[in-house]
Amino acid sequence: MKQQIGIMVILGILIAFLFAFKKGVFTSPGGIYDDLEVPETVDYNFHIKPILSDNCYTCHGPDANKRKAGLRLDLEETAFLELKQRPGEYALVPGKPGESLLYHHITTDDLEELMPPPDSKLALNSYEKKLIHRWIRQGAKFERHWAFLPPLKKEVPRFETTDWAQNEIDAFILRKLREKELLPSERASFETLIRRMSLDLTGLPPRLDQVQRLMENPPNKILSEAIDLFLAAPAYGERMTQSWLDLARYADSHGYQDDSYRTMWPWRDWVIHAFNQNVPYDDFLTWQLAGDLLPNATKEQVLATGFNRNHPITQEGGVIQEEYRTNYVMDRTNTLGKGILGLTLECARCHDHKYDAISQKNYFELFAFFNQVDEKGLQMDAVQAANEKFYADPPYLELTSVETKGVLSFVNLNGQNSVKVMVMNDAAPRETMLLNRGNYDEPTDTVQANTPASIHAFPDTFPKNRLGLAKWVTDANNPLTARVFVNRLWGMLFGRGLVETMEDFGVQGSLPTHPELLDWLAVDFMENGWDIKYLLKKIMLSATYQQKSELRDDLKRVDPENKLLARAPRFRMSGEMIRDYILASSGLLSTTIGGPSVKPYQPAGLWEETNAGGNRGILTTYVPDSGENLYRRSLYTFWKRTLPPPSMTIFDAPTRDFCEVRRQKTNTPLQALALQNDVQVLEAARVLAQNTIADKEKHSDLVARIFSRILIRSPKEEELSTLHNYYQDALTSYKSQPEEAQRLVAVGEYEQLPVDPIQTAALMLTAQVIYNLDETITKE
Repeated sequence: MKQQIGIMVILGILIAFLFAFKKGVFTSPGGIYDDLEVPETVDYNFHIKPILSDNCYTCHGPDANKRKAGLRLDLEETAFLELKQRPGEYALVPGKPGESLLYHHITTDDLEELMPPPDSKLALNSYEKKLIHRWIRQGAKFERHWAFLPPLKKEVPRFETTDWAQNEIDAFILRKLREKELLPSERASFETLIRRMSLDLTGLPPRLDQVQRLMENPPNKILSEAIDLFLAAPAYGERMTQSWLDLARYADSHGYQDDSYRTMWPWRDWVIHAFNQNVPYDDFLTWQLAGDLLPNATKEQVLATGFNRNHPITQEGGVIQEEYRTNYVMDRTNTLGKGILGLTLECARCHDHKYDAISQKNYFELFAFFNQVDEKGLQMDAVQAANEKFYADPPYLELTSVETKGVLSFVNLNGQNSVKVMVMNDAAPRETMLLNRGNYDEPTDTVQANTPASIHAFPDTFPKNRLGLAKWVTDANNPLTARVFVNRLWGMLFGRGLVETMEDFGVQGSLPTHPELLDWLAVDFMENGWDIKYLLKKIMLSATYQQKSELRDDLKRVDPENKLLARAPRFRMSGEMIRDYILASSGLLSTTIGGPSVKPYQPAGLWEETNAGGNRGILTTYVPDSGENLYRRSLYTFWKRTLPPPSMTIFDAPTRDFCEVRRQKTNTPLQALALQNDVQVLEAARVLAQNTIADKEKHSDLVARIFSRILIRSPKEEELSTLHNYYQDALTSYKSQPEEAQRLVAVGEYEQLPVDPIQTAALMLTAQVIYNLDETITKE
């Protein structure tokens, strides 16, 4: 009978497939798109440009070397010109699709004339063709790329019949929801929101006593007080710095094959300090890009320029100095583009950008700003100093213990007398050449420092150096900087930016789901002094942020990806946050701020397996630390580029060879195995169990206490019953196998408490189960 049912199901699927094939669903670019309704007014940026970018710009876009038929479609002044190869004919004739060769070529049945060509594997579907038709009929109006237009603070939508909205953010969100006939979700419980806010602002769960004190406030003040509490915590600076390190490609080793040690952690200490002091974002960027060029620059401002020296540096003999020096300058240029401007500048290194209006000349004009630092491709004495623990390539800044007791007190020397950190220091002016195909040994024409006019022209009043570049980046008329940062903070809080491609605001990037909201926030951010804490609080006080995260049936049907934000998001925390959460909830976490990187537990032998070139420096063998250093925040974990911390790479951390803005999101068995077997997790469960048993006079229900410590809420009756049964089963098992209990509780270096090992083992496993819950590792 089962076989017959299976055969019938398969036959049904085959019949449906053949019917769909006959109807053209799988053979034609139309099919399922035939019934989509074309909007009354077609928008160039949101409807037409993505079609042209994906299908046409490769041959008819900004790259002159690849352009065919002399046709350039990305610019209005060229798209309407008479075709040189077909006199009297035009690709676009406003109002007349039938006379527009572009429309003819995308709709023809003649494979010799069809565009895009069949061998390109590209094709427009029927809906896209209808969009093109209506756009031409409506006049084929062009607009500048949306991200290159200065943001405008448009009027906030008004609604007479809502008591849901709490600030301007909600008005923009609600307008989109009403267009889709959707309702927002209710507000989550105060306990849930306090945990959410703590994770977002400190990267750590709140303490139970913090939750209890906050709940004593009047209801209308609970969340505002919670935000202020977490923003004022030293852990806030650590949380924000953790997000900045991927962008800044921070590491404790040089990279490349030998991958020897470097000292850059004092710069990391500065970043923590800057966030905690709420340094305005325009100053935060200016100091990092050009702090050394400020008038009467302080050591703090010079230290901030370590941002520009975080890139990999080779320590291998025999390299060509100019080749690697050029690579370092390119890295700084690419990081400016991807991390600060949200642009793929690196695409213009070898040729004009194929999609964005950025030429190869533009790329090397930006390159020129970073081409003046007095550095070498290989510093030979660094090779000889591979075993020195605190080495830095020149130019560097030396910080002494005397200075760190005064104005530089935020640098944690950890008992050292002095430390050297790489910074910027421009030498005599160096001529910059445009490099053919981006090759260091193929210089062509001389270029001067400048910025792409397509984004924002470089003002004559700005100096043609990195300080002038920093002024240009933070100029109120620059259309990208504020937008990109606002979007990144939004992505940190919601798991996805209003522009999903947080690293790419160019033509090939995602379109904003709420463009007017993004612009409103960007302008408001600048009007309020580039105040990061102000921006975070503004977003968190919105009803949008405070919604429940439950997925309703209507939302699953209309908006399964939650782009319209009718509910709060749910997403797994980063590897660093998961580890810190476990350490904090167990009581193991060290709260020491700053200082040299540390080496917590790691599987033995990994560094030896990846060691190359016979390097016998201090990074040949991984030697774990002991004591407090085992329990420092993950922010301080030693980062070796050729083998980053495995407990973090398993959870999608990058190598930090290059600037990364958005981590990929995976869900793999290795992640579950790490949470089940990692020594740090097991030790945390053991310490939490022992401390709970030692305090049993205060807590009669050990399982409920463990649950509350980890999840910051009381367990439901069914949850508690299930966990009690599990605990009792484990207790029974270990009573018959006491040696197994002893072996389990011996894990980790943290001191053992004189409590029953059998009870400890059973409660330890119960804690481990809770640590492995989806709710524990999810920020929702």
